[in-house]
Amino acid sequence: MTTANVLSGGGPNTIFDRFAKLNWGIITILCALAFIGVLMHFSVSSGAWTDMPLSHGLRFAVMMTGVIVAAAVLDTRFWLAIAYPLYGGALLLLIAVELFGATRMGAQRWLDIGPLSLQPSELMKIGIVLALARYYHQLDARRTGTVLWVIPPFLMIAAPVALVMHQPDLGTSLMILFAGVCVMFLGGLLWRIIAAGAIVAVGGAIFAYTSILHEYQRERVNVFLGITDDPLGAGYHVLQSKIAIGSAGLFGRGYLQGTQSQLDFLPEKHTDFIFTMIVEEFGLVGGALVLGLFAALLGLTMQVAMRARSLFGKLAASGVAATLACYVFINTAMVIGLVPVVGIPLPLLSFGGTAMMTLLAGFAIVLSVDLHRDQHGARGWLW
Repeated sequence: MTTANVLSGGGPNTIFDRFAKLNWGIITILCALAFIGVLMHFSVSSGAWTDMPLSHGLRFAVMMTGVIVAAAVLDTRFWLAIAYPLYGGALLLLIAVELFGATRMGAQRWLDIGPLSLQPSELMKIGIVLALARYYHQLDARRTGTVLWVIPPFLMIAAPVALVMHQPDLGTSLMILFAGVCVMFLGGLLWRIIAAGAIVAVGGAIFAYTSILHEYQRERVNVFLGITDDPLGAGYHVLQSKIAIGSAGLFGRGYLQGTQSQLDFLPEKHTDFIFTMIVEEFGLVGGALVLGLFAALLGLTMQVAMRARSLFGKLAASGVAATLACYVFINTAMVIGLVPVVGIPLPLLSFGGTAMMTLLAGFAIVLSVDLHRDQHGARGWLW
């Protein structure tokens, strides 16, 4: 497949047409969320222009420019062609983490490549979506629900989930699992297989709790279930978060005026608990605004999935939407104690380069699918 093939057919004819016809609604919401992130990182630094808020904004600006260019230049066939290589590369990087990974805060999750620090599990969130979307795109519709053809996608999901769990990173492994299962479901998985999988999942969860989870992870689950009460240990994060959110009221304490966050009672306020900061400083109104932006972004992404003619485009866009929904649900539920603390950031708001890169790469795919939604309506067109 040549560059000319990638750039031709199906969508707007010139590069200028492509830029003009990008989904600027999605781009605007992404920029609005990133701007809120910069404001909150400025608050994290107590109003001093440190490297943290500045680097967050610069990272987003550079990556967003790349997203817009990639979406305009590369059509859906490019993402289809790289789906398996991207998945395979991410899987090899996860294996490399097991062998050569850097250990920080008790977890071996990163690869240090010169001055760069890469978290391959984040790349797998997109890799699994594209690989499964391609698998079902090329699979005969009559085979999608049969047991034999469920085995390959099951193994494609199980391999990275097991590697990420071993790091250990429970939150990311759950996200990879959720995104993969969503794509399988939308690809035509039968309900009886889903029911059997749910039964296996319950048994697997019990086994993981008793035999696989690390002690600190088990303590967090125990606090969540009310089995133990540890306000100065495993329960400290959620306790401080509830205090901050519960005292915020309708409009919050004001920008830079949060007590739990500004006085450093709230841990990880620049990553996992940034939504708590938003609610403490801007109240219920501020929290609802942020959730409303995410809901609008999710709705526009699903709209792209429904408009796409190719099965690959539908599944790829839906998989990105599922990943976004999982991010937002787990993070916001985590900070108010509805789910155990598993270390999931809030997209575009929490500080972190690899997570931002992964999500924006996903939206480059979504924008490309939307721009070229009339391409290759037939299943398996490319090959």
